[in-house]
Amino acid sequence: MTRELPRPVRTFIPADLAPADPTPGMNRALAFELPMLWAGQVETEPGAVSGWHHHERNESSLYIVRGVLRIEFEGHEGYLDAGPGDFVHVPAWTVHRESNPARVPSLAVIARVGGGIPTVNVEGPAKH
Repeated sequence: MTRELPRPVRTFIPADLAPADPTPGMNRALAFELPMLWAGQVETEPGAVSGWHHHERNESSLYIVRGVLRIEFEGHEGYLDAGPGDFVHVPAWTVHRESNPARVPSLAVIARVGGGIPTVNVEGPAKH
């Protein structure tokens, strides 16, 4: 069996990040994207509320670096708040939106796995 040579280890500095996957109210930046992995960050300004969206078949993990990330999602009344040091899991296909109720911008590091479309903007949760 032939073994494929490993890819080199790379570092991505803040200047390398590129604007990505626009959703109103959110500033996402892409560090890198592979067929099954998307990595980047999202910054949300104080008082901002994003548009509704999902991440298709991607499972998403967010690590909150600073501020508060508030999440509303389909099938749940109210919202969940996450702060510095918290991890958030957003399952694939989950229609949700984020906001920032704090007075400082929030920053979260994102990793998505699944290989689907990174972000699909929608009108809102399905009506039942």
